[in-house]
Amino acid sequence: MIRPWIAAVVSGAALAVPVHSQAQTPAQDEIRSELAALAERVERLEAENTALKQRNDSLERRVAELEPPQVAGASASTAARPEPAPIPAPAPWYENLKVSGYVFGDAYAVLANHDDAVEDQNGFWIRRGYLTFDAKLASEWSARLRFEFNSPGDFETNAKMDPFVKDAYLSWKRGGQELVLGLSSSPTFEFVEGFWGHRPIEKTPLDLYRMGSSRDLGVAYKGQAYDGKVFYHAMLGNGSGDGSETNEGKKVMAGLGFKPTDALVAQVYADYEDRPGGTDRGTWQASVGWTGTHSRYGLLYAAQDREVEEGPDEEVAVASAFGVWHLTEQGSLVARYDRSFDGYSDADRIPYLHIAPDTPFDLAILAWEQKLQHRVSLIPNVEYVTYRDTGETKAPDDDLYGRLTLYFQF
Repeated sequence: MIRPWIAAVVSGAALAVPVHSQAQTPAQDEIRSELAALAERVERLEAENTALKQRNDSLERRVAELEPPQVAGASASTAARPEPAPIPAPAPWYENLKVSGYVFGDAYAVLANHDDAVEDQNGFWIRRGYLTFDAKLASEWSARLRFEFNSPGDFETNAKMDPFVKDAYLSWKRGGQELVLGLSSSPTFEFVEGFWGHRPIEKTPLDLYRMGSSRDLGVAYKGQAYDGKVFYHAMLGNGSGDGSETNEGKKVMAGLGFKPTDALVAQVYADYEDRPGGTDRGTWQASVGWTGTHSRYGLLYAAQDREVEEGPDEEVAVASAFGVWHLTEQGSLVARYDRSFDGYSDADRIPYLHIAPDTPFDLAILAWEQKLQHRVSLIPNVEYVTYRDTGETKAPDDDLYGRLTLYFQF
């Protein structure tokens, strides 16, 4: 900033030059001229400096008006600094845990049976109850713990419904692939049961006729390729189902499926189980399904070789066909027919369906599923078993079961 005293000094210096009445010398004239010019320049700079100061004050006032008010005691630099984004708190545990389940049971009556001790029995039973806990551990990790309870279903045991562990596994998923460690669904009939879709009415053939287990303890890998047109599920397990390991043998299972169109799907499956005492088993199954606009159809054939420690080996086979027709908005007609070609030595151990052992038979199922609500269904159904003669052995009397099944989910 140019001070006023500078101009005064310059002006005083100009006045200090001697002045005579006589004509001045050229040198004196030159000095006096330079001092006058310098004084004019100083005055001009002082005026410009005053104008710049006024403009600076005006700009500072405008900036102060635009700035937000500062907190008392905070410096300008602190007030202008943005607050850091808060670190998100972890989600509560209950937001990462899903609880679900379902229950189905019947009011039943044995209208006819080859066994007089079972014929005319009637009552109520719960054929299955699930309570499932699914936990999201991370973006690619999850876990499941599931409990099941049910009635004995053998028409003679009076026991409470004790729950047991049905699923207990850790799952890792990425890009349509999944690795499962623990007690989980086996490939034996997971696909078939999903396509059949009416487990409250009846089990799938391999499950119903005790040709395999729905669960096993081990390691499984499943996934899909080619935009879901190919899918697969393989597993190495104990072979003891949802029970404990009791031998050194293991069970290998694998299923390969194809879905060339949205309507058509097929799967082939095979397994081999190393059982103790020369009782190994090998199973294969082929199934195909077709889905229409208001209907669904399925075909299946399965065979199993059973080594027997004492006596001849068993070869059992079954074929099955079913159809589902959605005739109303909330109602569906379900029909199924199974044919057992050789019968089963342990057929009389099938729960809720007392079938004669070692006898070829046919099973027919007819049902109507009426949805009372999205998660509640009432299903009247009948199951009819007819037997066939084997050589000179006459077939037993037919079996007829009537049921009113209630199914609900939560």
